[in-house]
Amino acid sequence: MINTLLDDLKPQPERLYGRQRGHPLRPRQQRLLDEALPRVTFNAFQNPHNGFSKPVKKIFLEIGFGNGEHAFEQAAHHPDVGYIASEVFDNGLCSLLSRIIPEGEEATAPPPENLRLWGEDARILLRELPDQCLDRAYLMFPDPWPKARHAKRRFIHPDNIRQMARLLKPGALWRVASDHPVYQEWVNDVMTQQSLFDAPAPALERPSDWSATRYEAKAFREGRQPFYWTFVRRG
Repeated sequence: MINTLLDDLKPQPERLYGRQRGHPLRPRQQRLLDEALPRVTFNAFQNPHNGFSKPVKKIFLEIGFGNGEHAFEQAAHHPDVGYIASEVFDNGLCSLLSRIIPEGEEATAPPPENLRLWGEDARILLRELPDQCLDRAYLMFPDPWPKARHAKRRFIHPDNIRQMARLLKPGALWRVASDHPVYQEWVNDVMTQQSLFDAPAPALERPSDWSATRYEAKAFREGRQPFYWTFVRRG
């Protein structure tokens, strides 16, 4: 069935998401969005290495960081990396902002030296970045869009695969995780039909250098098996 969908898959809509929120924001959360987010938003599109408060050797991108646990820990574990963390949901942005901005300093605290956020549809950012600027990318537990008619909205899509191949350097890693059976089947099928990335079978245990997330913990509590893929950009 998925093969047929791929053959007939329509181009993605211009925007997958707009700014959204799951529940009303508390006063501090609103201040984080209004006062802190503009100061930590990534904006060095022509030369991403210039988008951070200190010199960085590599650039990593995380697409859809959820509550921010993975992005926060990975940025801390790689201090020589400029880490761009993208998320459209206000509550997720507030979750990560609350980790990096002290209480009461929403308008004054300097941004982390090597972490920047992007609060819009990630594909807008991808279109602005230059060729072969990324050393690694992450797509951690994305929205599965499980209904067949919504397949065109899944981030693992031929349009986005080509874009990621443009941005990642030869030999760079694209790490993807999902606990949803429909999405797992979709990723396996789509990635085995493309020629831009080496696509080995997923691991069933989280590799030691990946950070845990709340979505992963929820999957295990509810009896779902996450898959962990490491795709390698071909030269």
